Amino acid sequence: MIKVKSRGNETVEQMIRRFKKACEKEGLTKDIKRVAYYEKPSEKRRRRSRSKPRLMGMGGPSSGGGGGGGGGQMR
Repeated sequence: MIKVKSRGNETVEQMIRRFKKACEKEGLTKDIKRVAYYEKPSEKRRRRSRSKPRLMGMGGPSSGGGGGGGGGQMR
């Protein structure tokens, strides 16, 4: 729960601004935007795989094993 108490002679606009910053810091606004619309299961998987850190040298495009990449001549 996020609470914002008035400070001295703080205006309502300043309190709202502090509340919004607290919500962003907690990740609440990002979560609300994410669940506002339906997300297909494939999109969820894609988003999760993009957020995970990738291990280098494990069959990626730069590991040199098969698939695309420069090197040979095309005719």
